[in-house]
Amino acid sequence: MDLPEDQPRAHHDLGGVSKFMCEPVDTSRHALTEFDRTVDALRGLLGAKAVMSVDELRRGIEAIPEADYHRLSYYQRWIRSIADNLMVHGVLTEAELRAALEAK
Repeated sequence: MDLPEDQPRAHHDLGGVSKFMCEPVDTSRHALTEFDRTVDALRGLLGAKAVMSVDELRRGIEAIPEADYHRLSYYQRWIRSIADNLMVHGVLTEAELRAALEAK
């Protein structure tokens, strides 16, 4: 279903946006990086332990501010959503996340 031209879209809703329709989509197979595999495994583990659902992951991705959303890669959006969800659920604090990032 197409949205009327005057109805605003969420920044993650790119279907039918002419700006993106003219860009070719890379459909070639590509290898996942170690980061990609780690993020995917973490999401699977959090789901299996009922800490975070796929719906929460999606909502978290859709809540990423537009500039960040377009700057981040697919799995970077996932890890951003995972971190935000873990803080919401009280599994992780912002201070703990900052300390872990600074230790890297």
